[in-house]
Amino acid sequence: MKENNTQLPHPLIAFIPVIVLICLLICSIVMFGSDSLEGGSQIALLFSSAVCIAISMIVYRRSWTAFEEQLSFTLGSISVTLYILLAVGMVAGSWMISGVVPTIIYYGVQIISPRFFLVSACTICAIVSLLSGSSWTTIATIGVALLGIGNALGIDQAWTAGAIISGAYFGDKMSPLSDTTILASSVTRTDLFEHIRYMMYTTVPTFTITLIIFFVSGLSSTSDVSLQVAQYTEGLSNTFNISLWTLIVPVFTGVLIARRISSTITLFLSSVIAGITAIIFQPHILCEVAGDAGSNSLYSIFRGLLITYYGPTAVETGIASLNELVSTGGMAGMLNTIWLIISAMFYGSAMVASRMIISITKLITRMTNSCFSLVSSTVGTCIFLNISTGDQFISIVLSANIFRDSYKQKGFESRLLSRTTEDAATVTSVLIPWSTCGMTQSTVLGVPTLVYLPYCFFNLLSPLMSMLVAAIGWKIKKLPVSDVESDSIE
Repeated sequence: MKENNTQLPHPLIAFIPVIVLICLLICSIVMFGSDSLEGGSQIALLFSSAVCIAISMIVYRRSWTAFEEQLSFTLGSISVTLYILLAVGMVAGSWMISGVVPTIIYYGVQIISPRFFLVSACTICAIVSLLSGSSWTTIATIGVALLGIGNALGIDQAWTAGAIISGAYFGDKMSPLSDTTILASSVTRTDLFEHIRYMMYTTVPTFTITLIIFFVSGLSSTSDVSLQVAQYTEGLSNTFNISLWTLIVPVFTGVLIARRISSTITLFLSSVIAGITAIIFQPHILCEVAGDAGSNSLYSIFRGLLITYYGPTAVETGIASLNELVSTGGMAGMLNTIWLIISAMFYGSAMVASRMIISITKLITRMTNSCFSLVSSTVGTCIFLNISTGDQFISIVLSANIFRDSYKQKGFESRLLSRTTEDAATVTSVLIPWSTCGMTQSTVLGVPTLVYLPYCFFNLLSPLMSMLVAAIGWKIKKLPVSDVESDSIE
C-alpha cells in the first residue's frame, strides 16, 4: 500500500485518541489518586499513542518511519529540558542540605507577616522570574524557600504554590530572556519588544487582579502562628548551622542570572557552590545523610554530598512536619517527571505525525468570523494542544502556524497572535498534570497540580483577559488593506 501523506484524518476520527486519553486518565485518577502521576498517567499516554498510531497506519496508511522521525525530532528538542530537570533536582537537594533554604525560612518567618505573605511571595517570584527569564529556575530556588516559609506561617500549601507559580509565570511571560517569549514572537514574525509591550495590555491588569486576590486573602487570615514559628525556628537552629554566609549561594545565583548565563549552566554552578557550602557549614548533616551520624570523616561527608545530589535525603529535626519540609528527592525525585515527559512527548509526536492535531485545529479555524471568535479559538486551541501534547513549545509553534494566515486574511496584526499564544499556551501549561511544566512544578514544590490549580489566579485569568480585551477591542487595530493584500500576494 502506498503511504498517504496529504490526506488529513476526519475530525471525528482525530478526536478518538483524545477521548481515549481522557477516559484512561480519569480511570487512572480514580484508581490511584495523586499517585497516578507515578505510572498510571504514563501508561494512559502510551496506550493513547498506540491507538493514534494504529488508526493512522491502518486507515490512512501512514508509515511507522514517519512516527519514528517525529519522535526523534521531539525528544531531541527537549533533551536540554531533561538535563535542566536533573539540575533542578541537584539544586533542590543542595540548597536544602547546605542550609540555604533553612536559613531563608528561619529569618523569613520572623520578618514576613502571614497577612502579607501571599502577595509578597507572588511579587518576589515575579521579580526574580522577570530578571532570570525562567519560571523553572525561580520556582526551584526561591520558590522552594517561600513554600517553606509559608508552611512555618501556617499558610495552606495550595495557596502558597498558587502565589509562587502566578508570580513566576508573570515574569517568565514578560521577560525578554524567556524562551517562550522569544519563541512566540519569532514564530509569529513579531518584533520581540513590540510583542512584550503589547502583552502589557492583558498581562498587567491580570497580574494586578491576582495581587489584589492574594492581598485580600492574606488580610482575612486570623490564625495565631507564633507558637508554630517558634517551633520551626528552634527546630531549624538545633539541626542546621543557620548562618547568613549560606546566602552567598543565592547571591551567586543572582549574579549568574543578571549576567544572563543560561539556565542549565546557572543551575549546575549553583548546585556546585551549594555543595561546597554544605561541606563548610553542614558537615554533620552530610554525615547524617550518609548514614554515619556523629562521624566527621571526609569519606562520610563526600558520600553524603553525592547522596544530596542524587537523593533522596531525610534529616531528623524532632518535628514531623519540619522533617517533611527539609527532605528532598534530588535527581532521583525528578525521574517520574522525566518518565512522564517522555510519555507525553510520545503521545504528542503521534498526534503531530498522524496529522490528527492539524485536522482538529483546522476544524476550529473554520468557525472564526470576528476578532473575538478568532482570539477565543486561538486560546482554545492553545489549551487543547497543551492538554493533548503536554508541551507548551509544541502548543505555541502549532498554534502560530495554524492561525497565522487567518489573522492575516482578517487584517489583524501579528502581535495579536503572538500575545494570544502567550496568554493561553505559556501560562496554562503548568495547570496540566501530565505536561512538562505541570509535572515539574508539582514535583519541585511537592504539591499536586490539581491541588494548586485553583489558586494559580494569574494563570487562570490570563486566557480570559485575552478574550475580554478582544471582545471590547481595546488596542486592537486592523492592518491597512494594502498590507493585507501584499501579505496575501507573498
